Amino acid sequence: MIRAALLALAMLASPALAVEPDEVLADPALEERARAISANVRCVVCQNEPIDSSNAGVARDLRVLIRERLVAGDTDQEIYDFLVLRYGDFVLFNPPFKPSTYALWLGPFAILLIGGVAVAVSLARRPRKPASKDSQLSAEEETALAKLMEEDTTT
Repeated sequence: MIRAALLALAMLASPALAVEPDEVLADPALEERARAISANVRCVVCQNEPIDSSNAGVARDLRVLIRERLVAGDTDQEIYDFLVLRYGDFVLFNPPFKPSTYALWLGPFAILLIGGVAVAVSLARRPRKPASKDSQLSAEEETALAKLMEEDTTT
């Protein structure tokens, strides 16, 4: 009973390999290219997972499509172009740098810059503390302090 539970836990903890045996190409070079392309293509259902490791039905369809196009003689770039035409730049984990993707590439830097400016402005508006705690009082300040302390003790 305990062994069965441990085996079930081990199976759950191990990563699921989504590429089915019936998808694997006989030519090792083509299969290697298919795996490399699949690792760079985002699953449109899972969104943060490559189709190479996704169990979604559309990911399986895309893996099969990539392999079919490789067998037909398409280059890697032709396959990427086909997928982008069909699904948009979002399907690539590394989209091209062009006007429609400027926000994807430059957005994080813009947010970082805005945050840095906000922190700088906030720090500039903070009241400044004296350079040292044991700074000397002027004669006028000492006289005023003595008067305040004298008034405080008389009340």
